[in-house]
Amino acid sequence: MLKKAKKSKIIEEFKSHDSDTGSPEVQAAILTEQIKKLTLHLKKHNKDNHSRFGLLKMVAKRKKLIDYLSKEDPERHKKLLKKLELKK
Repeated sequence: MLKKAKKSKIIEEFKSHDSDTGSPEVQAAILTEQIKKLTLHLKKHNKDNHSRFGLLKMVAKRKKLIDYLSKEDPERHKKLLKKLELKK
């Protein structure tokens, strides 16, 4: 779980307008940060299968969001991948 301040910072960085909190870019950015945090946890606690399952669900959800964005607006998709430092 991300802290409120960190989540607010991510939303500020990726929002497309003032009241934007649910666009695919914002959701994917938040999921990416959670995935990074959980990956570090799993490196230390490699037998934590419940967290591993949660990680797989988050990765799948992020992939769905990014795929949706690639279909709807390829330019925003490219910008998001570059900002998040993901390869596709």
